[in-house]
Amino acid sequence: MHDAFAHVGGVLATGLAEVTCDLAVLDSGGWWAVVITYEGKVTCARFETVRPAPLPWAPWTGPTDWTTSMDEAAYVDGVRAIRDAIADGIVYQANLCRVLTAPLPAGAEIAGLGARLARGNPAPYAAVIDVPGARVASASPELYLSRDGDVVESRPIKGTGRTEQDLLPKDQAENVMIVDLVRNDLGRVAEIGSVTVPELCAVEEHPGLVHLVSTVRARLAPGRGWPELIEATFPPGSVTGAPKSSAVTLLDELEPMPRGPYCGAIGWVDADSRRGALAVGIRTFWAEEGLLKFGTGAGITWGSDPHREWRETELKAARLLEVAAQ
Repeated sequence: MHDAFAHVGGVLATGLAEVTCDLAVLDSGGWWAVVITYEGKVTCARFETVRPAPLPWAPWTGPTDWTTSMDEAAYVDGVRAIRDAIADGIVYQANLCRVLTAPLPAGAEIAGLGARLARGNPAPYAAVIDVPGARVASASPELYLSRDGDVVESRPIKGTGRTEQDLLPKDQAENVMIVDLVRNDLGRVAEIGSVTVPELCAVEEHPGLVHLVSTVRARLAPGRGWPELIEATFPPGSVTGAPKSSAVTLLDELEPMPRGPYCGAIGWVDADSRRGALAVGIRTFWAEEGLLKFGTGAGITWGSDPHREWRETELKAARLLEVAAQ
């Protein structure tokens, strides 16, 4: 059995000291790797040794024979159901996801997959975490929450295309809706008047595609820490929908498989310096019970074309599955 470790935020953490599901530890002391599943299962792992270092070498064999929790026909039906819900005034945006599953090849370790992702699909919030209860390799481009003292920031992504020319007015509308939602979420734990949007719908280039990205910033109100911040904002707005509570309920009915770490939060917290960064768990693989899983999805609005949305989920998955197959 290999040792637990985390490689996130450009550092390698070793010497596992404790694992807990209590978010309050993130305001106590020490350096923590964090994985929160979309369903709300929390894994916080404290490490004794944290230093800038590359990922440790580990074997990897690419999986084959992926299956999907929803095929094209089922996904298209789901998109139509969301459009009906929009017509009925239940939601005005929802993010429909599906989970791909393949047998985990014998001897393949998540660190080996992480190294391939780092080479083939470098990402600003790349993370590999291998601790009891959470084995994750992520190439996430999206910041869910960062914190520096009392200043917190979220950078929701909404709108995806191969090139900037592919982005539609629907993508811009979707982004603005989610920015509004994130502002409201942060407003519940922020000092009154401190929530700002320094950047709206900026175009960002990532391997193989472009995204629209906005930045929402706030200052935490006195007495508010990580537990209150996460409770007010989780699951991330960009992977649920608006209004969030209605979207979450609708998606629970439409999606046949739990999302797990996909669409959850993955990252690090240094409780001593009161700093940290949690990514949205997209472009993320995780291993459990002998299986490797990967999630993909698309934001659905009234303007959505069901088959185009299916193709967006294929586009988002294609490059990552190709990297993992090597």
